[in-house]
Amino acid sequence: MKVSIQLFGKEAQEKEVLIDSTVQEKNITYPTDAKLHRRIIEKVNKIAKQEGITLRQTYTRTLKQLMIDQRFHNHPKRRKKAKAALRKIKTIAGRQVRDIQRQFTTSQQKRYQELFIILDKILTQQKGDKNKIYSIHEPETRCIAKGKEAKKFEFGNKTRFVLTKTTKIVVGAIAFENNPYDGHTLEEHLKQTESLTGSCPKIGIVDRGYRGKKKINGTEIISPSVPKRETTQYEKQKARKRFRARAGIELVIGHIKQDHRMLRNYLKGVLGNQLNTIFAGTGFNLKKMLNRIKEQILCVF
Repeated sequence: MKVSIQLFGKEAQEKEVLIDSTVQEKNITYPTDAKLHRRIIEKVNKIAKQEGITLRQTYTRTLKQLMIDQRFHNHPKRRKKAKAALRKIKTIAGRQVRDIQRQFTTSQQKRYQELFIILDKILTQQKGDKNKIYSIHEPETRCIAKGKEAKKFEFGNKTRFVLTKTTKIVVGAIAFENNPYDGHTLEEHLKQTESLTGSCPKIGIVDRGYRGKKKINGTEIISPSVPKRETTQYEKQKARKRFRARAGIELVIGHIKQDHRMLRNYLKGVLGNQLNTIFAGTGFNLKKMLNRIKEQILCVF
C-alpha cells in the first residue's frame, strides 16, 4: 500500500484527513439457529464419512422435512409447529455431536478438538450472549449494527479508512478483529498514516461516532457539534465546509466496496480481513493513478 501512496508524492501528505468506518461483510449466509444447527449435522455426517465412523442415524430425510416445517415461524398459525421443528433440529445436532465424539480415537479427538469446541459453543449459546458464533468456518465473524434501515445487522468485521481531504487518496486502511468503539481506534489509524506517508496530519475530520478525544499525538480531531456562542461566522462557515468535505469519504468507501472486491470478503480468517482491506485500498489508489495517466494520454492525442 505504501508504494501506491508514494505514486502521488506530496499530494498524499495533506494536513487534513478524513476518517470513517464501514463493515466488511464475510462470505457467510444470514445466520439463524436453524441454519447453524443444520450445518452442525451436515458437518458431523461429513467427518463420520471421512473417518469411516458409522453413526446411529444420519437424519438426512428427517432434517429436510424439519427445515421445511420451521419456515415462517412468526406466523400465528405456524408458530407451534415451527418452534417444535426448531427444537428437534437442535436436539438432533447435539445428539450427532455426542455420537461421533464417543466413537473418536485419541488421535481423532486431538485433530478435531478446535472444531468441536466451536460446535459445542453454538449448541449452548443463548439469544442474549456476547461474542456469539455466527459461522462454523468463520468463527471470528461479528454481528455489527450500524443503524441502517435497509440492513439492520451486518456480519463481518469493522474496517476503517483514512483519506486525504482534497485529493481523496487512501492513506490508511485497517481491519479490526472485533467491534471496537470508533474513537478508541483513532490513535492506531494516525500511526499507520504517519508510517505510510512520512508525515502526521494536523487535523482529522470525523463524524459523531468518533466522539471522545479532541487531540491525539498532536493531531486535532474535529467532529460535528453545536457551535459555541462566541464562535464567529467565519469559523462556522469553515467548519461547515470541513464536514461537507468529510461526507465525500462515503462515496469513496462505496467505490472501494463495489469496484475493489470489499463488498463481500472471500478470504479466510482475521488475516484475510486485513489483507482484503489493504488490497482494496491499494486497488483504489492504483485505479486513481491509472485514470490520471489515461486523461494525460487523451489530452496529448
